Amino acid sequence: KSGYTYGLHGTPTTFILEEKIATIEGGQYCVLAPSGLSALTLVDMAFLRQGDEVLLPDNAYGPGKSFAAGELAHWGITHRYYDPLDAADLASKLSPATRLVWIEAPGSITLEYPDIPALVAVIRAATATRPAERRILSALDNTWGAGIAFNPFDLGVDISMQALTKYPSGGADVLMGSVVTREHVLHHALLMCHMRLGLGVSGNDTELVLRGLNSMALRYEAQDRATRELARWMQAQSGVVQVLHPALPGSPGHAAWQRDAKAAACLFSAVFDERFSQAQIDAFCDRLKLFRPGWSWAGPISLCAPYNIASIRTRPWPHKGGLVRFAIGLESVDDLKTDLAQALSALNS
Repeated sequence: KSGYTYGLHGTPTTFILEEKIATIEGGQYCVLAPSGLSALTLVDMAFLRQGDEVLLPDNAYGPGKSFAAGELAHWGITHRYYDPLDAADLASKLSPATRLVWIEAPGSITLEYPDIPALVAVIRAATATRPAERRILSALDNTWGAGIAFNPFDLGVDISMQALTKYPSGGADVLMGSVVTREHVLHHALLMCHMRLGLGVSGNDTELVLRGLNSMALRYEAQDRATRELARWMQAQSGVVQVLHPALPGSPGHAAWQRDAKAAACLFSAVFDERFSQAQIDAFCDRLKLFRPGWSWAGPISLCAPYNIASIRTRPWPHKGGLVRFAIGLESVDDLKTDLAQALSALNS
């Protein structure tokens, strides 16, 4: 992009960030949005029309589900959920109305890692029998991978969306999102919808994300290393029945992660013994001193958040105990272990 015509259409500063994000993710074109959620909804609005259907993994990002159940439903667009670990289930859910399939790697909160090439192969096989205008698109929420864990386009997806709020920013102090493609026709549809919606990002926010990119690889590696150490440690703690983390053997989708990815970000979730009530698990979180309550991970501060998974999934959840998702920041691993240990001791007593 070389022509600076109107602020909402981009500025020389945002053009630079778009080029960098596209390059990091292995794409060709990028548009920026005011948040990760607005980037996600931009994809929906650019490619879905009345009578279409979108398929979502059952472990999808909650606000994305809410957008499908709310606004998309109001506009005559239906949605259904598929098992992200079962390509055959996705194949059985595809219908003549299906226009878009979302993929998350890993899934929100419970961190199941899907076989992305297998899911994409199902989508392409179904698309091969359709006219070009009824092509089924695959869109990946790549916030966790950030262009570091894997190249989304080498795995076959059509569109990669990120919350730049997370790793590219790094400071937990700016909101932004991006949508990257390799195909000009897809980028043009996104760009026109983006323009009509009046989406824009400020120059100052863009400057902060550009600054964050310089340290992103170092932060990703440090948080990945610390998270793996804490996840393995958590596995051995009394009262914890399972730790969910793609790099851990036995975690759902581990084999696909091991084959396709080279890093694992800052998140793990712990499933607690069913003897603990939700109130006790909430109290465990309250006792933590270094882990703050919060959701927007990949910043310098470690976070925790309790969830009732059975209440937010359509498929049966195999555990009866409560779950806490941890996001590891940049604190000392030993300090974080000490903090977890004191809260676990109080929980088990």
